[in-house]
Amino acid sequence: MGTPGRRYSESHPWITFRIDLQRAGADFWMLLGEARSKVDHLSVALLKPAVAEEMHQVYLAKGAQATTAIEGNQLTEEEVVEIVAGRAAPPPPSQEYQRREVENVLAAFNRITNDLLAGGSAVLAVEGICQFDRDVLSGLEEDDVRPGEIPGARGSVVVGSYRGAPREDCAYLVARLCDWLNGSDFDLPGDGYRVPYALIKAICAHLYVAWIHPFDDGNGRTARLMELQILLAAGVPMPAAHLLSNHYNSTRAEYYRELRRASESGGDVVPFLRYAVQGFVDGIRAQVERVWAQQYADRWEQFVYETFGRVVTEAERRRLHLALELSKQAGPVLRRNIASLSTELTLAYAGTERMLSRDLNALASLGLIESVGRGAWRARREQILAFRPLRRNSA
Repeated sequence: MGTPGRRYSESHPWITFRIDLQRAGADFWMLLGEARSKVDHLSVALLKPAVAEEMHQVYLAKGAQATTAIEGNQLTEEEVVEIVAGRAAPPPPSQEYQRREVENVLAAFNRITNDLLAGGSAVLAVEGICQFDRDVLSGLEEDDVRPGEIPGARGSVVVGSYRGAPREDCAYLVARLCDWLNGSDFDLPGDGYRVPYALIKAICAHLYVAWIHPFDDGNGRTARLMELQILLAAGVPMPAAHLLSNHYNSTRAEYYRELRRASESGGDVVPFLRYAVQGFVDGIRAQVERVWAQQYADRWEQFVYETFGRVVTEAERRRLHLALELSKQAGPVLRRNIASLSTELTLAYAGTERMLSRDLNALASLGLIESVGRGAWRARREQILAFRPLRRNSA
């Protein structure tokens, strides 16, 4: 057996534990700046309880589905949502293995989150990485797989055409990886660098575990759990902490291409970093849009209540309800369908077309709704956009 920590320098010279971002380019730094900004926006967003729970469950499910799908799991996102919500029926025998895979990842997500929220250490350690591998392989062990163990025998783990680092070097390399990630290369110049550094650190951790491939199985899932821990520890909100896994899964061909490019280039991590950060930014843009849509709906609802003022009469209550129900619709509603928008409206307008006409005209006179022809009506929600700060439209 060779001296630990020596053979890899010949077989895997790209494993250097160094990163040179001098050639990253302005676009990369702008992406990191946007990532920081949008993380800040998401972190302080006041969500309705239902929306907050929806975002938590949906992105928890997306993260679990993505990190297992990359490994070949065939469960759909909808099926994983049912598992997260506790509504999933017992799986058929053919899906028991896949269900267990997903449940293991979900349990690992929750363990990491609960530990950090309880004040657990964010320092990366060899035993913690080994525990991630045990977590994802619990109950799935095969005869020749030793979860959480870094074997010291000769040979390498082979995945497709890629051969991992020499086995006798793996324990040394994982320990050195932890020292590097916990060390001065990732010391923050200031608190404003927390999210950008966390993204770089998380993506480098992912790359290096993929390059070293220290475990018999579960290396990819372990790498993505490390990313999650690093991002959560840096204060990235839970929904956004799953975005990297989602990106890798939704762009799987590019993911494998960029992984291969990073090693074949001699260890140039910048293209992979740019690819991963772009995916994170694209994902968090969509999340911020979801938050904005809720805030838009909330502000419109407030505007409707402010327009009505003090509601006293039965007619005012009925019209207020009508305005709010029309506001929930994505587009115009035909007059003949308006009464079916809610049980309350159905009862109120049963057998009285004249009352519906009066109420529609009253809301139109308040400026809350308008007729768009062909017997259809819509809420004029866009008028509250005038309350935004003034700015020149540069389009």
